[in-house]
Amino acid sequence: MFDNLIAKISEALVSSNIPYMIIGGQAVLLYGEPRLTKDIDITLGFGIDKLDKIKKITSKLGLKVLPRNVNKFIRDTYVLPVADKKTGIRIDFIFSFTPYEQQAIKRSRKVKIKKVKVNFAAVEDIIIHKIIAGRQRDIEDVGAILLKNPDYDRAYILKWLKEFDAGLKRNYSVVFRNLED
Repeated sequence: MFDNLIAKISEALVSSNIPYMIIGGQAVLLYGEPRLTKDIDITLGFGIDKLDKIKKITSKLGLKVLPRNVNKFIRDTYVLPVADKKTGIRIDFIFSFTPYEQQAIKRSRKVKIKKVKVNFAAVEDIIIHKIIAGRQRDIEDVGAILLKNPDYDRAYILKWLKEFDAGLKRNYSVVFRNLED
């Protein structure tokens, strides 16, 4: 069910020349332990100024836009939540514009699903996303990902976490080092 939807969305994004990467629980399934996930999170390679382009794609794919006041919701959150009308699966299209997100999209890994090459965030970028999200489940996901992927690029992860530490006045790099132990 998820695979068909991911493949269908990926084809639509690629045919519309929209850079993207799958993040969240679907990426954790690729790199970490199997777990229940109820949605698909997709980071897009542009900002909310391209909302109309995504709305056309969602309509064409039979996806229902969830917020009542879409423009306000997106201005506040940078997320367009939709649901597949057939399955009810939720998809969050996340608009991005930071240098980090742009680089992460370029680093994404192509994984074949239903004969379609789908862009999944690289393991290092999933680790970064999960540490910044910081929920208990996210931290557990990072632990499993680190165990299953021992050849990750530690320097890349620390570089970005230190930048987020400085910008957000947090200690993400300390959390990562603790998880490595």
